[in-house]
Amino acid sequence: MLEYSEIVERKYIIFNNEPYEVLSSHVFRKQMRKPVNATKLRNMITGKITEQSFHQAEKVEEADITTKEAKFLYTNKGEFWFADPKDPAKRFKIDENLIGYQAKFLKPNSIAEVLVFTADDEEEGMMIGTKLPIKVELKVTDAPPALKGDTATGGSKQITLETGAIIMAPLFVSENDTVVVNTQTGEYVERAKK
Repeated sequence: MLEYSEIVERKYIIFNNEPYEVLSSHVFRKQMRKPVNATKLRNMITGKITEQSFHQAEKVEEADITTKEAKFLYTNKGEFWFADPKDPAKRFKIDENLIGYQAKFLKPNSIAEVLVFTADDEEEGMMIGTKLPIKVELKVTDAPPALKGDTATGGSKQITLETGAIIMAPLFVSENDTVVVNTQTGEYVERAKK
């Protein structure tokens, strides 16, 4: 069980009998009242985000979430298909809304960690999302050429990556370069070393 002040970012909790990821938390005290932890939670099954305040007397159960490696195969109509890296015949799908923002950085044949939630009364877990490495290398498929005078706007341009994701990058990045992207923020980090 977690105390109200232990409900912090990147923790997984059971709330209303479902697993939630804590996206943000802020413990504060209003005037002479008892402290409150104001949190923003994401339902790991539906993807819906909700705000919830936990008071000093409240406790929540930590969710039993494990990870297992999976190879991303392809996407089809909002379903992301994965396979066991050791046994490609063992395939399973995860809906796009469960993967969330990071879906646009998944490339075929890449390895990701799949989050598995196991409720107390179940033996087999339910796939509820993925966890990508914080930094991934992706090839640039489209980058407009830098024009003289572009640096007046801050020196960045939109580029398209091999997964279809569009991000902002410095002017020197060109087509066929490989760049490192932060999957949590969606920001350009650096040009990959050759």
